[in-house]
Amino acid sequence: MKIAHINMFYMPVIGGVEQVMYELAKRQVQEGHDVHVFCCDSDKKNRIKIKDEILEGVHVHRLPYILRLSFNTFVWPSLLWRFKAGFDIIHSHVSGHDYILFAGILSRLNQAKHIHTTHCPWTGMSFRPSILRPFLFLNDIILNKITFKLIDRIVALSPWEINILKKFVTKKEKIIIIPNGADTLLFKKVISNEFRKKYEIKEKKLVLFFGRLNPTKGPEKLALAAINIAKKRKDIAFVWVGPDEGKAEEVKALIRPYKNMKYLGPMFGKDKIAEMYQAADVYVLPSYREGLPLTLFEAMASGLPIVASPVNGVPYEMKEPENGFFANYGNLEQLENKILEILNNPKLAKKISFNNKKKSKDYKWDIIYQRYMKEYDALVNNSN
Repeated sequence: MKIAHINMFYMPVIGGVEQVMYELAKRQVQEGHDVHVFCCDSDKKNRIKIKDEILEGVHVHRLPYILRLSFNTFVWPSLLWRFKAGFDIIHSHVSGHDYILFAGILSRLNQAKHIHTTHCPWTGMSFRPSILRPFLFLNDIILNKITFKLIDRIVALSPWEINILKKFVTKKEKIIIIPNGADTLLFKKVISNEFRKKYEIKEKKLVLFFGRLNPTKGPEKLALAAINIAKKRKDIAFVWVGPDEGKAEEVKALIRPYKNMKYLGPMFGKDKIAEMYQAADVYVLPSYREGLPLTLFEAMASGLPIVASPVNGVPYEMKEPENGFFANYGNLEQLENKILEILNNPKLAKKISFNNKKKSKDYKWDIIYQRYMKEYDALVNNSN
């Protein structure tokens, strides 16, 4: 099968969507498929000089963007004339962008099947740059309806998205639900964990934030709660790991006076990420919005109790108190109390850890991958 993945970014950009693409593309190459990625030529900060290369067997084509509308939104219409014919499957990612419409047009022109993963971009206008708001309005009233007509299979990450998708999709049978997954490596115990030693973390307990330091992720909310906790407890360390997308400086300024708080920047390498998770005692996801974050399943696979905002797809996969606790976005008192409830109760933490490891076994990437390939095969075979 010849497969094209289309998204705004690909590796080396760090993000959940890019990781999903990587996990699928890597396995597709291993099974002998011819896999290509089409994306813009930005890493969110600079243009990437190498436009065409092969990464782990995946042919990556980075097309020059002509306009930047926001930190995460670029316009690169050359996809329409740079895309080559001969693909069986076109798999686009992240709803609401012009390249999804382009992918639909290309699928019809080239007699390919078009599968689209939404990645749950639906939450309101808050945190959206003002320049994007007219485009988002047009998307809701016109473009999404046109775009979704040109998609053969729509993959939602959680049931939360279904009612939203019904506004744009007339054929409800086109919609299926496939969640994100976790890497098999995370299920394995790290024998010699050097994470705490490497970063000089001496406190008894460790609370972890892992993700993009983006305004929607709420990393500064955890910093404010951590400062409150630090006034009472000296045995708890707080660590933020992830690339800066606008909130790193604020977090660093807040935690600078505290020796038990560290921002480590982005983390690369699955072995190091597994060490990081397993060195922690609690994973915190204090987001304003989420689709269905990879880190939720990664933390579960690592046996971590979770404190998360009950937003969008999260409550569909995380239950309270089986998997951890919810704290409403921006409610610092709730966030503080739930973190301490886990840390103060080892029996509870152990029970949650057991539950999370058990639950996450159904979300291994190999399982999620097979669910996607079943849809690919059905689309291709139905076209014959």
